[in-house]
Amino acid sequence: MDIEEIWHNSLSFIQSRVNESVFELWFKPIKLVELSEFEAVLSVPNQFFRDWVEDNYPGLLDEAVGSAVLRPIALKFKIDQDQGSEETKRDIILQTRKVRLSGKGIYLNAKYTFESFVPGESNRFAHAAALAVSESLGKAYNPLFIYGDVGLGKTHLINAIGNRVIERLSTTTVLYVSSEQFTNEVVAAIRHEKMSELKDKYRSLDMLLIDDVQFIANKTQTQEEFFHTFNALYERQKQIVISSDRPPKELGAITDRLKSRFTMGLIADIQQPTVEHKIAILQRKAEDQRIILPDDVTYYLASRIRSNIRELEGCLIKLAAHSNLTGQPISVSTAKNVLKDLFYDDVKPINIENIQKMVCEYYGIKLLDIKAKKRTKELIIPRQLAMYISKQLTDLSLGDIGKAFGGKDHATVIYACKQVETKIQQDEGFNKVVQQIINRIKP
Repeated sequence: MDIEEIWHNSLSFIQSRVNESVFELWFKPIKLVELSEFEAVLSVPNQFFRDWVEDNYPGLLDEAVGSAVLRPIALKFKIDQDQGSEETKRDIILQTRKVRLSGKGIYLNAKYTFESFVPGESNRFAHAAALAVSESLGKAYNPLFIYGDVGLGKTHLINAIGNRVIERLSTTTVLYVSSEQFTNEVVAAIRHEKMSELKDKYRSLDMLLIDDVQFIANKTQTQEEFFHTFNALYERQKQIVISSDRPPKELGAITDRLKSRFTMGLIADIQQPTVEHKIAILQRKAEDQRIILPDDVTYYLASRIRSNIRELEGCLIKLAAHSNLTGQPISVSTAKNVLKDLFYDDVKPINIENIQKMVCEYYGIKLLDIKAKKRTKELIIPRQLAMYISKQLTDLSLGDIGKAFGGKDHATVIYACKQVETKIQQDEGFNKVVQQIINRIKP
């Protein structure tokens, strides 16, 4: 094969691994200019191109060229100083985009796109809402509030919105930031007396994507700044997208005025996927990563991993790695052996202590408080819910359940269960929260 054919095959390999826009923008401008037995020299438009590709798709170029020449090969990069007008223009756009997307080192994940997201019954509504927002900023649904349990695709969806918007509207200012990062920036701005710079940064955006907003609970100054940032963007009809592991009503230790802002637009939830949906996800991931995954193994993984999509993908990667290292094909018996440490949920006991811990973890309260006599608003619902779940999932008497909650009598437990049952019937969001917590506890 000549050098042009080798590079053509390398690009075909890359094209199968990334979406079309990423391929056209980042990989197509690269050229293979020299090739020896042990080394390939790639020409890139500039250093920024090289850095971006290596940061976002580490090892992909090495793998692509290696697959084309059928051997491992070292890569060297050469900066092409003689750029045409189109390349120069692209460089300016990309440099601007890098600055625009950065939030103290935080970028949109290029792999999280709508094309790589697998819709199903559990996430179809959230997926449709995210698509609508990406096509009509600040007009369709503002804010868009997406909630669901850990590892179900919230971060993927909000990154996909940002990536689609940048793809459509190259001059739009978009920022993705975790609530932890936002908190750190607020603290740093206060410490170094740079609050005006922070306000300028966030209030001049066209779209703000903030992930895991539940973590700003109990952070008064952060909530204050986010409240004013929210108002400033909303008044200018700029898009706000928020993700959380629970609906706005269930966000403990967050001010009511912020919760009310979160409910001004559209609230979309992501539920636990069905077995069929998990099979579809596994098949897509295996196809994307060129992993040979037999149907019986796919079903085995989909039926055994009940917690979240992230664990499902982790199992697939671990199986593929084991297969590559040992040369053994992937089978159900191999999966049982390799993944046995990930199926601990099957033997995890269901008892009141574990139920209390899970409820406390969800609501962000202390285990001691749920057993105490305090009757504050933040504790009543979690305590009643923990009693209700204890009654549902254990064989303990009402009296024994009451004792585990600081010596409450059986009448208190009965009252708590009735309150929860009523709230489940009247509030669909609360019903989903209850099921979400039970799914975390129940194997």
